[in-house]
Amino acid sequence: MVYLTLTGAIVSEILATTAMKYSDGFSKLWPSLGTVLGYIVAFTLLAKTLKSMDVGTAYAIWAGAGTAVVAAIGMVFLGEAASAARIIGLLLVIAGVVVLNLGGAH
Repeated sequence: MVYLTLTGAIVSEILATTAMKYSDGFSKLWPSLGTVLGYIVAFTLLAKTLKSMDVGTAYAIWAGAGTAVVAAIGMVFLGEAASAARIIGLLLVIAGVVVLNLGGAH
């Protein structure tokens, strides 16, 4: 159940960050509201996750997965550069999350 809650936090954070891109510096109402709502849901679910998972592990998974997916969205859908260095960086983020998870997630 804890991983389901954490997954919800990650998805909410990804949606909020993507909405932020479209908020045009919080000058557009609906993307701005989507950003705020998404982060409220994300932090609420992350806080619930922290009741039964180590903070370092939970935050590493949440931040790492969110970073990797948002960067991939930028490269695939938003025309951001998909250089070898960026792809290697994403793979390193994912590897770091995996190593932290193997090191003792509860």
